[in-house]
Amino acid sequence: MAERTAYPDGAPCWAQLLTRDAAAAQRFYGELLGWDCRDQGGWSMCHVEGKPVAAITPDPEAADPAAWTVYLSTSDLTASMAKVEAAGGKILEGPFESYALATDPAGARFALYQPDSFIGAGVQAEPGAMSWAEVNAPDGAAADAFYTTLFPYVPQRVEGGIDYTVYKAGGEAVCGRLQMDEHWVGVPPHWMVYFDVADLDAAAAKVTELGGEVPVPPFDTPHGRIAVVHHAGGGGFFSLRQPWG
Repeated sequence: MAERTAYPDGAPCWAQLLTRDAAAAQRFYGELLGWDCRDQGGWSMCHVEGKPVAAITPDPEAADPAAWTVYLSTSDLTASMAKVEAAGGKILEGPFESYALATDPAGARFALYQPDSFIGAGVQAEPGAMSWAEVNAPDGAAADAFYTTLFPYVPQRVEGGIDYTVYKAGGEAVCGRLQMDEHWVGVPPHWMVYFDVADLDAAAAKVTELGGEVPVPPFDTPHGRIAVVHHAGGGGFFSLRQPWG
């Protein structure tokens, strides 16, 4: 497994689902991704082969559909919160112990997390675990300006038919930024989380079997096959990825 023991500043290190129906979400992700969801006293930590990968938290006032929140690692929570507001974003909640909830200037929500004894996901880029995250923004240049002020990202433009930038931190590609085009009309700015699977076609079929939807069917990219899926009964939009090889 691709185990993690640390994350550079700006790297997505955790993902949390706030949902009105946590029991339904646990069943859905358990069957789809093989998660073992363990109660932590009001919320569940989800594991793959004994390693924590994500959280499912019940919230009677959660949005419908529910939304995944991506946590970005920081070595100084207080300083990062100040940078969010100085760059035009907002702190919505916190700080609470080691994290705070924020939005960028366009309204995309994310969390800041300063690791303590818990670093976040113990494994990445393995079946059932988070492998990537990206912010989908209406103004790519504005998003780049905000996030490179917040974190020591080195942005790298991806050539091709879409406006996409990869953010590098600590010498590795950690997340990305996609500029939303006419295909995204009506969709608010947001962070998208990706979970890896061994067989994307089988996983997409499983989503439908479990009562979910696959609004963007599997398609090929240079980094693997990807599909965007939605589970209306307890989970929001997210992506599944099958790496090449």
